[in-house]
Amino acid sequence: MDNNIALGNYSDSDQKVPWDIYPRPQMKRDSFLNLNGEWEFEVSQYDYIPKKFSMRIMVPYPVESKLSGVEKHFKRGTRLFYRRFFDSPMKMRWRRVLLHCGGIDQKAEIYINGCFVIECCTAVEGPMTVDITPFLKDENEIIIKVTDDMDKSIPYGKQSEKPKEIWYSPVSGIWQTVWIEAVPEYYIKGIKVTPTLDYVDVEIFGVDEGRVTFEGKSYRFYDGKIRLTPVIKRHWTPEDPHLYYFSVYVGNDKVDSYFALRTLEIKEAYGVKRLCLNGEPYFFHGVLHQGYWQDGLYTPEKPDDYKLDILSAKNLGFNTIRKHLKVEAEEFYNQCDRLGMIVFQDMVNNGKYSKFRDVILPTIGLKKVGDKFIHKSRVSRRAFISAAQNTVKTLYSHPSICYWTLFNEGWGQFCSSQIYDLIKGLDGTRIIDSASGWFKGGRTDVESIHCYFKKFNPPKADKPIILTEFGGYSLKVDEHSVAEHSYGYKHFEDRKNFMESIQKLYEEQIITAIGKGLCGCIYTQLTDVETETNGLITYDRKYIKADDKVYYSIAERLVI
Repeated sequence: MDNNIALGNYSDSDQKVPWDIYPRPQMKRDSFLNLNGEWEFEVSQYDYIPKKFSMRIMVPYPVESKLSGVEKHFKRGTRLFYRRFFDSPMKMRWRRVLLHCGGIDQKAEIYINGCFVIECCTAVEGPMTVDITPFLKDENEIIIKVTDDMDKSIPYGKQSEKPKEIWYSPVSGIWQTVWIEAVPEYYIKGIKVTPTLDYVDVEIFGVDEGRVTFEGKSYRFYDGKIRLTPVIKRHWTPEDPHLYYFSVYVGNDKVDSYFALRTLEIKEAYGVKRLCLNGEPYFFHGVLHQGYWQDGLYTPEKPDDYKLDILSAKNLGFNTIRKHLKVEAEEFYNQCDRLGMIVFQDMVNNGKYSKFRDVILPTIGLKKVGDKFIHKSRVSRRAFISAAQNTVKTLYSHPSICYWTLFNEGWGQFCSSQIYDLIKGLDGTRIIDSASGWFKGGRTDVESIHCYFKKFNPPKADKPIILTEFGGYSLKVDEHSVAEHSYGYKHFEDRKNFMESIQKLYEEQIITAIGKGLCGCIYTQLTDVETETNGLITYDRKYIKADDKVYYSIAERLVI
């Protein structure tokens, strides 16, 4: 029997399947059954599975989103029940079958054919994968019960039940693809790629021996490890995002993957410490990206919407996106890998947010606070550590990710030096920003600064300086806005003054600071989000406020 028979994007419905792509681009198999689409849906105050499902919902869009078809936030204590039926294709029944889901908010229980399978919290544990082979029949029922009580001990990002200003709509339920795949009894469970400028070291998990095909040749590997050295070496950069493709074979299992040659380090150049990409000083010209869409909230309508945002940023001259307080579906990072966009990836904050402590005190100058006891909850601490570790493990092999941000503006911050050591132990190949903005607690790779309400003057520092947030200029375009009240850090009524002020900001405060050690800057932000109208593009992505010619002229001067 051929254990690699392609199942394609099988669906038992005639409707178009949303997000009809393979969800794990760096470990791709032929067998793939997409369970996105219309599911039966019911809400209840009770934990037991309802007998009747009276509603329908479109997966993978959050319950609160327009694209879900429900467009409602349910009060705390409500249980969200999803149900659908699917066949087990004959070829799948002959192998092991894995169920996957990348994002469910907040806690979920999975049932197959009436049997409890697993309880999971993807915000803490990372993408869910579970072997459902023992539970399968010819015809199958899957039920997912979701509880979202806005538990702030769980990483929740910018979600709020009372969205306004910098806080956005809550997101509940399934918000990434639900899918199954077939694997043989002995199969590849993961791939980890660590790059240099000359070669990459590849670790293959779940198996010891097999072979890799690369550049037309086949190589044996043992102990789950192999080193691949390209004949022609092209280093990955935003200007030349070259990728190398390879396949791993173990028995009847095969996965396709890719890598890039890329390094990050800190060196002294022109008398100051600089961030270096591939051994050379590089200016990280970036923009903040919140990861919200008008109709889908956490989930864009289609995967190409990621591409649209990335290319929009590139067309304005940006080479870096700061992915702010959210971890996207892996397709986002795949697009950044392919299109050439550096990612500064935030961990997702949790715990109690204090406007007085985290905003007002730093604004008046109190930015040096020991962080050992800022956030005391043991439950929240454990959840943050677990989520951060799983974020690094899940995204480690994407070359576009160059920088981890641990804590943002003191929110949920604790023992940042110890967390720095923990993440550095998992990934010593990237830059780590322990405290973005303020409340620098100890060990960190950069001097990270936020500056909105006064002139930016780079401090004297023994580390590379990154202006990790600035700008936030607001221009509300009424016909492309959902906001009744406009929020931003400086307001403008017309596009001309808006762009002139942005250009002046870069010319007088950013470009002049490069010689003093500034290595990168992150403008707030790429798009409007709900009431926050300080984007360079409107929330619906239909109107670009920024002048690409002006922005490109700025980008040409942001070099080291």
